[in-house]
Amino acid sequence: MRTEILNTLKRRPRLQVLTAANIVLAVYILVAVAAPAIAPQNPYDPLQIYGWEASSPPGTGGSGGYLYLLGTDGLGRDIVSCILYGLRISLVVSVTSAAIAALIGLTAGVCAAFFGKWVDIAIMRLVDLQLSLPTILIALIAIVTLGPGMDRIILALIIAQWATYARLARGIALSEAGKPYMDAARLLRMPTSRIIFRHLLPNSIAPAVTLIPIEIGHAVALEATLSFLGLGVPLDKPSLGSTVANGFQYLLTGQYWISLFPGLALFGLIASINLVGEDIRRRLDPRSRAA
Repeated sequence: MRTEILNTLKRRPRLQVLTAANIVLAVYILVAVAAPAIAPQNPYDPLQIYGWEASSPPGTGGSGGYLYLLGTDGLGRDIVSCILYGLRISLVVSVTSAAIAALIGLTAGVCAAFFGKWVDIAIMRLVDLQLSLPTILIALIAIVTLGPGMDRIILALIIAQWATYARLARGIALSEAGKPYMDAARLLRMPTSRIIFRHLLPNSIAPAVTLIPIEIGHAVALEATLSFLGLGVPLDKPSLGSTVANGFQYLLTGQYWISLFPGLALFGLIASINLVGEDIRRRLDPRSRAA
């Protein structure tokens, strides 16, 4: 009884942090979905932006009847609105890229394990080459080659992330390929595509799913980094990274709020995604759960 109480007390801080992370992430998702309804202005609409109110400090009243709770940026856009709309872009880019990268990587890893020989060698040498380089470097090379834009940054993030899924899926698929149900499928002369997509791939996905939430947080950080460098989402679209970049040049003049508040929102988003993702991985991974 005493041991159970001590274990409960030890777990309580971790449970409180995870609960807070889940609540924060849920709030982020809700406000991102409801951004057009709750944002004070549409930062995409030039008719709602007053250029003469650029760089207004927090708490300033606006000509359009707005209260600039967190101030305005160098273009006169409300910081709160930029954060809300920026969350939409950051989440759409990260979730889309992580999902497509997972699909491509899992398929490539399963094909490498199933076909073996030169297919395995070709895919895994490419994976080894990519994983030997920093992810941000791969993303930079891809976005410089493709050019800036929403669709291009998604493609760049897919290129940067698929190899991680491929290596994990190959290891899982190798253990699945020698099981009796795979031998039975081969004896029945099922089509190769059916064996891969109806039998091998579904049985290899479950352990790899634990990686997706963590990679979503990684994609948010990559998108923000590329946008901050001016290589990601265009500066006229307020993603969190580009909003922070817009205010960087004003820091020396004391206009801290342009970068500070979007930066805090970005930090909270990445931290909450990583904490929730790590908890999901721990719950679904038998080895972590046993430990």
